Amino acid sequence: MWKIKLATLESILLAARNTYPNEFMSLLGGSRQAKNIDELVVVPAVFGETFTLVQTHLIPFDQRIVGSVHSHPSGRASPSAEDLNAFSAFGDIHLIVGEPFALDSVRAYTVAGKAVRLQVV
Repeated sequence: MWKIKLATLESILLAARNTYPNEFMSLLGGSRQAKNIDELVVVPAVFGETFTLVQTHLIPFDQRIVGSVHSHPSGRASPSAEDLNAFSAFGDIHLIVGEPFALDSVRAYTVAGKAVRLQVV
């Protein structure tokens, strides 16, 4: 089970609300060994209503990047085929936040798209 700090999750939800109706995307910092997420790593990106274009060549190498997070303004918080392709580029844990961007609208997935439990600490 992965854990996420409440303050980090609140930052994610705020970012998703602030970019609505566009999709939001960023990276997650933490510890793979401890399965802990404690940082929102903002990356250069272009946000659209049904996509996010990440400027991957501008992302610095950072061993603390454990995964990604993005929003689904449609409200459906399950991964699309495009999401599954992108998951492999950004770590082990991937969060999708569905509209209305509340604590109970966050879902966590492995690189393969398998749902996993996320504990808020």
